Amino acid sequence: MPRVRRTCGASARGFTLVEILVVVVIMAIVICMAMLSINVTGRDQQIDQEGRRIEGLLSLLHDRALIEGRDFGMRIQPTGYDFEYYDTRRARWIQLDQEREFRKRDLPKGLNFQLELDSTVVVLKAVDPNLTDNTPPPPPQIAIAASGDASPFRLTLLRDGSAAKASVSSDTMGKLSLQTSDHPLQEKKS
Repeated sequence: MPRVRRTCGASARGFTLVEILVVVVIMAIVICMAMLSINVTGRDQQIDQEGRRIEGLLSLLHDRALIEGRDFGMRIQPTGYDFEYYDTRRARWIQLDQEREFRKRDLPKGLNFQLELDSTVVVLKAVDPNLTDNTPPPPPQIAIAASGDASPFRLTLLRDGSAAKASVSSDTMGKLSLQTSDHPLQEKKS
């Protein structure tokens, strides 16, 4: 009697060792990337980086106010921030959009601001983009005077659904301090 050899169809075939290893390597890479982005200890590199950027830009603006003898400000909106200077001829705040470092910046997805002025939490509202030239926008929340004096504030960056945060704060003399998830408190002389 002849032997009949049975062949397995594609549906009955299992995974090879190579296929399983490829899936495991892909999963390990994705997990490592997620852990680098948000560490298990609550450290959030994106929040820390944005906090350092804001602190650095405000420090530059403070120095520039002293050198140029002009008033500058930072307007904070729910989804981003921009920088302005006070035009004494027009008697209004003008956006600093001609310079790359002081351009309008949007926050990365999932990040939010909390602003405190004089220990009072401020409700942040977006500026109406349809304002005419006759209707000036409201003044920026954070102002740096030509004398070097500044609005005392605490600007905190928060991530949705996380305890990670970074805070930039200033006293009336313009002395900035930065608190990030990896460095509890750093003061910067201005």
